[in-house]
Amino acid sequence: MIPVGGYCVRMDEQTIEGFWSSHPCGDGLVGGLDDGYRGDYDRFFHDYDAFRYDLESHIPACLDRLGVAGKRVLEVGIGQGSEAEQLIRRGARYSAVDLTAEAVERTRTRLELRGLPFERIEQGSVLDLPFEAGSFDLVFSHGVLHHVPDIVAAQREIARVLRPGGELAAMLYARRSLNYLVAIAGVRRLAVLAAYPMRSRVRSGILVGHLRNAEREGVTRYLRMGRFVHANTDGPENPYAKVYDLARVRQDFPDFKVVESWREFMHAPPLPVHELPGAGVLGWHLWVRLRPTVR
Repeated sequence: MIPVGGYCVRMDEQTIEGFWSSHPCGDGLVGGLDDGYRGDYDRFFHDYDAFRYDLESHIPACLDRLGVAGKRVLEVGIGQGSEAEQLIRRGARYSAVDLTAEAVERTRTRLELRGLPFERIEQGSVLDLPFEAGSFDLVFSHGVLHHVPDIVAAQREIARVLRPGGELAAMLYARRSLNYLVAIAGVRRLAVLAAYPMRSRVRSGILVGHLRNAEREGVTRYLRMGRFVHANTDGPENPYAKVYDLARVRQDFPDFKVVESWREFMHAPPLPVHELPGAGVLGWHLWVRLRPTVR
């Protein structure tokens, strides 16, 4: 059970898996694979990567910063396989695990189409990684661990599969960000509150999902930040998300110590801030590098 908007709801991996299976990460950026692409994986991956790395142009430099050449790397949560390709092209000996069969199939397809080598790509849980202890030099996870309700158990499993001297590199949603403090906590909540009395007239756009949630749960309950944040990171139907500062990282990753952190990505829809400076202070993406404290 986890607290949501002042009350507790049951949250398990089946719920998380169900959402991400029906909403493959990033599909909405260029349209779904079957929406205009008719199963043309090669063209879809090309268009997806072009859009993604234009929007989040910092990612390649962040991957360079990890120095993965020659290292055994495990990626936890793989989406469309974009970072899988980037890591392998940088010399990583790559394996991966994802909760959904769809992400596993797409990433395997991408790497086979590109002729890129990998060791293992498995469907499985970060709570029970299908790898032996001490298998990896680096565990990498971009935008995934903040969707894991039992994060303490997850970080324990990650520590288990790391070799001595290994590290975890992760991107987590940032609590002290323009997106969380202004867009989510202020602008979007006010938009839902203002539209709620005329909700029957709103028939398109992301606001429809928020108004549906508010009507089902009660608008006051839905707008409590403990509830509202879950529906404002990856769409109104997203079941679970958490935002982090370094204090929360240390709390949720007790088997690790933070060795480096930085911010990226000015992102606070609907505010037009993407081209503005300040990502290093108010960016939505908190990158952390962590090393196990006990071996």
